[in-house]
Amino acid sequence: MRLVLASASPRRLDLLARIGVSPDAVLPAEIDETPTRGELPIPHARRLAAAKAAAVAQPGEITLAADTVVAVGRRILPKTETEAEARAALRLLSGRRHRVHSAVTLVDAEGRARQRLSSSVVTFKLLSDDELSAYLASGEWQGKAGGYAIQGRAGALVRALSGSYSGVVGLPLFETRALLRAAGYPLG
Repeated sequence: MRLVLASASPRRLDLLARIGVSPDAVLPAEIDETPTRGELPIPHARRLAAAKAAAVAQPGEITLAADTVVAVGRRILPKTETEAEARAALRLLSGRRHRVHSAVTLVDAEGRARQRLSSSVVTFKLLSDDELSAYLASGEWQGKAGGYAIQGRAGALVRALSGSYSGVVGLPLFETRALLRAAGYPLG
């Protein structure tokens, strides 16, 4: 049974390897990830995961796609592309709780789509100017939702996590494994 990962994320590949899954192909979906007007974080994550899977899915294959959204209340934080964006996101997250929503969509060989969602609460410590500058200097924030990567240096800035660590990284493994199993994908 051929498995296609609709993501260019090396983190998602690494996470799949942790559960003994190696996709047969990696085909990143090219979709517009801009939130629609008034779109809330959970519907946004769900919509993007579904759109990525649909963009890549082929009959006879299993396609797996995911999207991770960092949210402060109703506000969706962007994947930071500039240091100024990362600084603004991290200042917003400093000393407060936020939510990370990771939606996973699997399209099975018959074209049926199933989806699961993982929501976690992450609490950052109050960041000093030196801590913020050091993290920004690392460059680790580039292209990351909310401007941080919990699996890297930012892990030391997280005071508390309630939920799925792998979901915050970008692919909730419990939900992913359940979807793969439901689709009949062989798991160890």
